[in-house]
Amino acid sequence: MTTIPSEAVYTKAEPISRQHWLILISAFMGWMFDSMDLNLFTLVLFPSVAELLGTTNAPLIAQTGSLIMAIKLLCWGIGGVLFGVVADRIGRSRTMVITIIIYATFTGLSGFAQTWWQLAILQAIAGFGIGGEWAAGAALIAETWPEKQRARAMQIMQMAFAFGFFVAALDNLILGPIGGWRLVLFVGAVPAVIALAVRRYVPEPERWLQVKEATLAQSATQTFTSIFKPGLLGRTIVGVVISSSMMLGCWGGLTLLPSWINQMLGPDAATRGGATVSYAFMLMMGGAILGYLTLIWSTEALGRRLSYFIFILGSLIASLYLFETVRTIEGVLWFMPIYGYFVIGGFGTFATYLPELFPTRVRATGQGFCWNFARSITALGPLIAGSLIGTMGSIPSAAAVTCWLFVPGLIVIWFGPETRGVPLQD
Repeated sequence: MTTIPSEAVYTKAEPISRQHWLILISAFMGWMFDSMDLNLFTLVLFPSVAELLGTTNAPLIAQTGSLIMAIKLLCWGIGGVLFGVVADRIGRSRTMVITIIIYATFTGLSGFAQTWWQLAILQAIAGFGIGGEWAAGAALIAETWPEKQRARAMQIMQMAFAFGFFVAALDNLILGPIGGWRLVLFVGAVPAVIALAVRRYVPEPERWLQVKEATLAQSATQTFTSIFKPGLLGRTIVGVVISSSMMLGCWGGLTLLPSWINQMLGPDAATRGGATVSYAFMLMMGGAILGYLTLIWSTEALGRRLSYFIFILGSLIASLYLFETVRTIEGVLWFMPIYGYFVIGGFGTFATYLPELFPTRVRATGQGFCWNFARSITALGPLIAGSLIGTMGSIPSAAAVTCWLFVPGLIVIWFGPETRGVPLQD
């Protein structure tokens, strides 16, 4: 099996080869189904938790669902950090296979849950795989695509998150009325077949192979602690804070959105809830795709830091408008594309920026830690939002409070380096 030459030997005229496209497609599919399996539970949170609790009390369902989501996000973060180290030691392609099998298997098994805590455990294990896939896939593209096209390829890969969300919504819309939330989760096992294709057609990047021996000469602990040493510590801190700020602000409100929609529907929630939530998320992902497309241009034209600043500021404004002003189903659906453009589309900034902060020997470890430690912290978002419901007595009011968690990112991004036009470090 051939490998792609080190990026160090690329010229500006280097063509995009068939192997490059295979790598991008595999990473795109892995991240798309990663997103699908992550968001399937968000979409079926209300009917699944309602059935397992045996109640239709919207605040109680929202609080319990928030707890399950918090546990899943925590495991996502832990799994992502661990698999980031694994990817630096055994390879990007091999790690993608392992993580895809984990998240696909346990998302499918979640459809068999008989209690809310069984559902929580199965979703938690799936979270380990969901968290690990992104670091491996992002490093794989960053280390194989030519310098000139790398940022665009990374944005295309990140766009897969919106497509995965869209596929999850379509799954819920079509299969939910037929087999309920259990059938919707069963479909989450399908991505396991992608792992076979990844292992067969996607080689390890030559850039990683060149530093493999040096990496293995260190212990796993030494590999991990390298990102906290002088020269990388500041970048690690910036990466964690900007990731955490975006994720906390996003997931605090996003987790509560299905319950809020069902609450607004009132007696019609039983018949219209699933379809309405699916439509809302599909519209949101349409806006997110436009956000990713914008970032393909803006990260090169405006730079990584300014692009992040614009999108996180837009996320704050859009979230506050949605939860403080909108009070009808029609208003929510109308605003979803704008909300998705910033709040979900803004995640595209990480696909380009985080891999550029770290050298090859610890790239998956560094970007995986920033992204997934942030995910662990993000577990607080749903928990805070869930507890605020009891305090404030209103789902949108609780969601609005969590929006202010976007603010730290507005400030801290300016403490990080601008990596536009800077070659990857080896």
